[in-house]
Amino acid sequence: MSSAPALELRALVQTFYQAGSAIEVLKGASLAVSPGEMVALVGPSGAGKSTLLQIAGLLERPRAGEIAIAGERCDGLTDRRRTRIRRERLGFVYQFHHLLAEFSALENVVLPQMIAGRPRRAARERSRALLARLGLDAREGHRPSRLSGGEQQRVAIARAIANEPAVLLADEPTGNLDQETADSVFASLLDIVRTSGLAALVATHNMALAERMDRRFALENGVLVAL
Repeated sequence: MSSAPALELRALVQTFYQAGSAIEVLKGASLAVSPGEMVALVGPSGAGKSTLLQIAGLLERPRAGEIAIAGERCDGLTDRRRTRIRRERLGFVYQFHHLLAEFSALENVVLPQMIAGRPRRAARERSRALLARLGLDAREGHRPSRLSGGEQQRVAIARAIANEPAVLLADEPTGNLDQETADSVFASLLDIVRTSGLAALVATHNMALAERMDRRFALENGVLVAL
């Protein structure tokens, strides 16, 4: 496992304006996540967790601060280069799975690989292996509507890691599941992080799950505080 951070956030500042008033969401938030490490991001709704993940995922630009992914500075890059880094080095999992309803579980995992340039046969082989690892080998031909909530979220995890990203960003990945299913999905996610060397930053309200991660940080008054 490399000791160099896969994700570095340095002194991030983000301000929004509403009805003529400035709302400072981030006031110098800094964090580094190493390969094979899972870090919890906790805090009340409105604290800025999703904003921080959006910035880390290159979906939003901060007003100030630096972002580095796999050692490359990303905050000053063109939109085209940022899009390529998102495709090649980042994986995203959200509270709602956002699977494509008209495609099977297998096809949902194949598509992002083909978009990234992987040949269809290789993409299907990798997708089958990922779904089997997540206990879904018998469900790969089913469309999302025929899968349970936990199964859908497992497909979403397989899709997120299909292109072998360096960093996984997850925003309440078990927030829409019952406790038993949430525990099972989280265990699968944790196993993948440990064995594949992913760096994972996970926003969650579930403190029991947060306690199972390597480190925990809370967003308080715009800065990250270690718990």
